[in-house]
Amino acid sequence: MIALTHIRLELARETGHPEGDHATGYDLYLPLTADGHIDAGAWQAAKADCLVRKFTSDGQSAVGIVRHGPGGRWDFDYDDGTSFGDEWGHRLDAERFVQGEYVSIRGPGDATHTYKVINLVPV
Repeated sequence: MIALTHIRLELARETGHPEGDHATGYDLYLPLTADGHIDAGAWQAAKADCLVRKFTSDGQSAVGIVRHGPGGRWDFDYDDGTSFGDEWGHRLDAERFVQGEYVSIRGPGDATHTYKVINLVPV
């Protein structure tokens, strides 16, 4: 069995959210290397267990799968009915998931937002 990590991301400070937003973000369940990168080899072996849950301050949520897309891009696919992800991480293949670091995610309408890594918990 592949070890996964629960990664909690919350919206970082931005225009309209000067303090960030703890109620908007993502819960990711991914295998990580010892230095905090997504482990693509382990993902291949456990991709059915690599999930994303998006949550918003208005109480909406969506659950989907994390896919390794074209060009090494990591996609979040909520409907599994398309050949591409609904959202994707900007350079997640190069990012380190370490508490306090920041990652960017591009969503619908090509809006990109920055999220802070709040915590990482082995599952």
